Amino acid sequence: MTPVPDIDRIMPEVILTLTGVAVMLIDASLAARRSRRWLGWIAAMGTTLALWASLWQISLPEGTGFFDTVETSTFTVFFHVLICGIVLVALLLSLDTLPANSHHQGEYYALVVFGAVGMCLLTGAVELLVVFIALEISSISTYVLAGYRKQTGRGPESAIKYFLLGSFATAFLLYGIALIFGATGTTQVYQIAILAPANENHALIVAALAMMLVGIFFKVSAAPFHVWTPDVYEGAPSPVVALLSTGPKVAAFALLLRVVYEMLPSLRTLWAPLLWVAAVLSMTVGNLAALRQQNVKRMLAYSSIAHAGYLLAAFAGIGDLGIAAASFYAAAYAAMNVGVFAVITLVSGYDEKLPLIDDYRGLIYRAPLLGSLLIFFLISLIGIPFTGGFFGKFYSFTAAMSPMNGSAVALVIIGLLNSGIAAAYYLRLAVVAAQPAAPSAAGAAPAKPEIGIAVGAALLLAVAATLVLGIKPGATLHAAQSGAHTLQAPAPGVQSSPLSPIIQATPQAAQ
Repeated sequence: MTPVPDIDRIMPEVILTLTGVAVMLIDASLAARRSRRWLGWIAAMGTTLALWASLWQISLPEGTGFFDTVETSTFTVFFHVLICGIVLVALLLSLDTLPANSHHQGEYYALVVFGAVGMCLLTGAVELLVVFIALEISSISTYVLAGYRKQTGRGPESAIKYFLLGSFATAFLLYGIALIFGATGTTQVYQIAILAPANENHALIVAALAMMLVGIFFKVSAAPFHVWTPDVYEGAPSPVVALLSTGPKVAAFALLLRVVYEMLPSLRTLWAPLLWVAAVLSMTVGNLAALRQQNVKRMLAYSSIAHAGYLLAAFAGIGDLGIAAASFYAAAYAAMNVGVFAVITLVSGYDEKLPLIDDYRGLIYRAPLLGSLLIFFLISLIGIPFTGGFFGKFYSFTAAMSPMNGSAVALVIIGLLNSGIAAAYYLRLAVVAAQPAAPSAAGAAPAKPEIGIAVGAALLLAVAATLVLGIKPGATLHAAQSGAHTLQAPAPGVQSSPLSPIIQATPQAAQ
């Protein structure tokens, strides 16, 4: 078999890096008063090319490159495609919603692309130091993007909070990496998986697992490490929140899957109860707090905490079932959450003059398309059938029930009760949007939002993905199952096998 060049293993990251560098160089060469909007189109085209490169990696034989630090498998291809899709929609959303005179547009688009580099690298890294570097690349970009609206007080505040707490959590992750290196003498994931079960430094490995879980829980905003989420979501621009609430979380969940199922499966009796508790706390705290919110973005911030809990419930599943369920839920959550923030961006505007739930009253009358899409995405977040949210929760809770013990049943019951609580605040916003607006004292009704070509494409992609995942989930579920099969350390001396296609679904998966 002809060896695969190492560069092919990171082709999406290479394309994204070149795109970001090109955007920065072109931006620096333009006159100060020249429009930078078209740089966003360059970033979008580069992201589309990276998405194509991710799909092209299906034809590569499964294996590692760069001295066993990065991997190409159906698991990495699944998350690369998902992350590139999220970033593409976020860029399209930004093109029509960032004001023409907003500052540093070139840097904005470059930071989005560089953040995607870190997210993609994080999902393909099988060496813990590369994991740390990838996490920092992604985090630094998102820290800056969170404070993009410097003319408001909330923008810098959200960036500072995100940076301080994010750095604190990253320190936990790095300390965990140091401990596991001290215990095993390596930071390579596959080698750790072989050495950990019989290692004499068992206490160090357990401490390393705990430290790494703290860092990852922060990135996915799981309780009790969720306190940054509402403030950051409220202060950051809505297009940035559409990216923050999905891309970094998807990458962090991919890392969590690799840590618990691939690197330390021998410690399942320790990490499974911890994830169970985190799932229950995230669902309950997120939903109960969301009930009291009047600000739409803060409500959706607590909603995202609850959805992290629903996804963590899938980790109760054994082996491939839990991995596939968590991967599918990540895709479904990304589609519907990006869509709902796209609608909020158009309704509230860049300056967010309509931040409260009551400001959406009568939306379906003054903007029928946006009002209908808002209700559609809210229904999907609830988990109504024929939407991606329904199958996401269905597969997650099914995986949680796979051990067939009392704790699994209790977890599913708690999840279902929390879904009922979530329906209350989602339906409250939907009902407000469907109610006629009362005449205002000033007599001035909110302006009808305009839907440009780029943001229209973003909405179309989000709607299509949510519908496909709800009506024909077979292809995506088959892709998630294929990725689950490859998320394991290869046996020594075994040749890598070709990657199985992730596009065509089997009849069983379609059912």
